[in-house]
Amino acid sequence: MQRTKGRKADELRPVNIIPHFTEMAAGSVLIECGRTRVICTASVEEGVPPFLKGTGKGWLTAEYAMLPGSTDRRKQREFTKRDGRSVEIQRLIGRSLRACCDLTRLGERTVYLDCDVIQADGGTRTASITGSFVALCLAVDKLMREGRMMDSPVTRQLAAVSCGVVEDDALLDLEYVEDSRAQVDMNLVMTRDAATGEMEYVEIQGTGEGRTLHKSELNTLLALGEGGIATLMEKQLEALDEAAQVIGRKPRLVLASGNFGKLREMRMLLGGRFDVVSMKELGLDPAIDENGETFEENALIKANALMKLTGCACIADDSGLEVDALGGRPGVRSARYCGVHGDDEANNQLLLKELEQVPDEKRTARYACVMALVRPGHPPILGRGACEGTILREYRGEGGFGYDPLFLSADFGKTFAEASLEEKNAVSHRARAIEAVLRQL
Repeated sequence: MQRTKGRKADELRPVNIIPHFTEMAAGSVLIECGRTRVICTASVEEGVPPFLKGTGKGWLTAEYAMLPGSTDRRKQREFTKRDGRSVEIQRLIGRSLRACCDLTRLGERTVYLDCDVIQADGGTRTASITGSFVALCLAVDKLMREGRMMDSPVTRQLAAVSCGVVEDDALLDLEYVEDSRAQVDMNLVMTRDAATGEMEYVEIQGTGEGRTLHKSELNTLLALGEGGIATLMEKQLEALDEAAQVIGRKPRLVLASGNFGKLREMRMLLGGRFDVVSMKELGLDPAIDENGETFEENALIKANALMKLTGCACIADDSGLEVDALGGRPGVRSARYCGVHGDDEANNQLLLKELEQVPDEKRTARYACVMALVRPGHPPILGRGACEGTILREYRGEGGFGYDPLFLSADFGKTFAEASLEEKNAVSHRARAIEAVLRQL
């Protein structure tokens, strides 16, 4: 069939996405698809609906309305009773946008996407979805730059388009004059992975309004829709410019330490899955009372306190020396065994004194570490690692710190003070604890 302005069957109407169209909302766009025009805004508020309180998860919802002058005949405003079509469309917008987000990264916040059609000429729901995605990304970018949000919830790119069969021809992006005569009407919503480019369906709405649809026609419509959505996604990226960096980012993982050695180790082991940053890099130095009775309790206390501050996934560890003949002491008090925090010499002398009457074969001990990974909306993951050894009666070696001159490693027959950094890292209780966490991830 002949289309307006000679448009080809697989050709979109002219698309224009104008970012920052309004000034008050966190993110806003005007999207124009031919003569269809929709204002999409994204607003972010603290708090979630009652069914999500205390879960650590956020929420995203949408509202859709057509303004009175958006059609050739005035559309009555919706007040208390919502139009059934509007309710169905706003539910589609909401569930589509939730499909491209990890709501646990939002923290307990709610994103409201408002789509107001100011001129309708077909495809208003698909334009609303495509525009809302851009508004969402702009809002996330703004909040992250202001430091009000630490992590991006946007995991994949999202767009939507209509297509259908008119006079037995499969057409992309129907305008109203085509949509009103369509034998088959279809709306497609798809996501795209930012790293691989792989596209997947979120929703396929297809109806044989004038006749049934053959499988070969369905495949043709799906191909038309995917091509159109790919083009729309490029338009989205152009409109977003630098704000597109919020799409598909690895989740942020905050390390409860400013130690560069620990940070380097975490990035090496977890960098493929997380964007690992330290407290220091975020300008945080919270005073956390580590009053637990076990390594597990202390690691969770630190990780949960940091997660509450940042809203991000956080990882913390607690470690120390466990001596079997002393019932596991010094344990969580390893750094302050003598009563003063960090006095290595006094700690070692007290240890030697308490083990003075213990025979060599019963002086077994281990360095132990518990790693706690906590994420909003997920149960915590705990991993324990240990390296076995014995406690000597006198110092050996000049390196290391803490109890290293007295701890004879069962792995390589040296004290940790005699071992090289590479040897220690090869049997590190911390590395083994991280491995235990990774196995559970």
